[in-house]
Amino acid sequence: MSAMGWDAEDVALLKRLWAAGQSAAQIARRLGCSRNAVCGMLTRSGLKRGHKPPTARPKIRPAPKLRPALSAACDHPVAKKVSRKVTERQQPQELSKRQLYAILAEAVRNTG
Repeated sequence: MSAMGWDAEDVALLKRLWAAGQSAAQIARRLGCSRNAVCGMLTRSGLKRGHKPPTARPKIRPAPKLRPALSAACDHPVAKKVSRKVTERQQPQELSKRQLYAILAEAVRNTG
């Protein structure tokens, strides 16, 4: 089979092997092309297998019971307690009319 050309025999074999459950890599080795070429032809042919069942058999263990103090969003103890008290913001200082005019005059000089 050439690198780009798919003849009717190759496509028929691809469909048979795919229906038999072979992987794209297995089919590629059999046809003598790349796995990506097989995946491309499967996509163009509209063939899908759906989700492959997991091959591993994970052992599902029950979650450990947490102490009530640690049952928050994270199971690691917090290093130090953060105060919830909102710190008061300092109010800006009052400026006199003379100071405001001086600031305004300086701003005008800098922008002109």
